[in-house]
Amino acid sequence: MTRRGGVSTGPVASLNCGFGADDDHEAVEENRRRAAAAVLPGAALVGLFQIHSSEVVTVRGPWSDADRPRADALVTDRKGLLLSVLTADCAPVLLADRTAGVVGAAHAGWRGAHGGVIGNTVAVMEALGARAERIAAVVGPCIAQPSYEVTDAFREQFAEAEARFFAPGRDGHCQFDLPGYVAHRLAESSVGHVAVLNRDTYAEEAAFFSFRRATHRGEPTYGRQISLIGLG
Repeated sequence: MTRRGGVSTGPVASLNCGFGADDDHEAVEENRRRAAAAVLPGAALVGLFQIHSSEVVTVRGPWSDADRPRADALVTDRKGLLLSVLTADCAPVLLADRTAGVVGAAHAGWRGAHGGVIGNTVAVMEALGARAERIAAVVGPCIAQPSYEVTDAFREQFAEAEARFFAPGRDGHCQFDLPGYVAHRLAESSVGHVAVLNRDTYAEEAAFFSFRRATHRGEPTYGRQISLIGLG
């Protein structure tokens, strides 16, 4: 989803869905309710305490916000659950095997994607009966390569075979293709159908929140957009 259509005000206007954004708690609750109703009315919204990890949780029922597991991906085969991830430059990845009735959602920043959150999500889906070649996945709005400057030291954490995801930049820096890299990790996991939305959270201020944009401007906080998937 975009940042539009909510009730939050100020720098996190309007559909901020993150409680960590120093936003009014009731406003965030209303924004999350609106987002869930737009995708799967009546479903229980399930989220995580995201930590930029490769950890994946199998969801068999809802939990309270206070009991959110510390992880970065969720998978379920149960109807009436709406899996959610929050992002503000990292890549949201939604996955589904319609035949098996299994869905997943992953929060894939560079650290999680590099650490294996994509492959782990596919593996947990397969444990519930999905097959990688039947899975359709979409890489949602995230920071795009022209907006994502990293250091040469950052680049050195990646294999030489992954050099194609880095473009030359100013001295000592390069530009990282996060959505392309996430799509690559999906392909490495034998996911059958991969789509990339190619929407830049940093550049498209009217549509998306961006951690990096807020940081560059010295803003006190930043909002989070929500991505959702479930079985009706």
